[in-house]
Amino acid sequence: MNNLQSKTIDVRNIHPSQRHSLIFEMFDALAGGESIELVNDHEPRPLYYTFLHERTDKFQWEYLESGPTVWRVRIRKH
Repeated sequence: MNNLQSKTIDVRNIHPSQRHSLIFEMFDALAGGESIELVNDHEPRPLYYTFLHERTDKFQWEYLESGPTVWRVRIRKH
């Protein structure tokens, strides 16, 4: 069994201008193998592309739920 920590961040009630910086701050604080679970009210595709650009080869993106009202994504740090 994997004992590595997973944290959940629900950004639905966080102002949109603060979401990405908060998510990246949490991601950067993770150790390798740890993950965060993102809960959002819309498709987080722009965030995915930002991860591709700014954290190339340092993350794994896995959809856990894909709308129509809630999206959940596990973002694991390599």
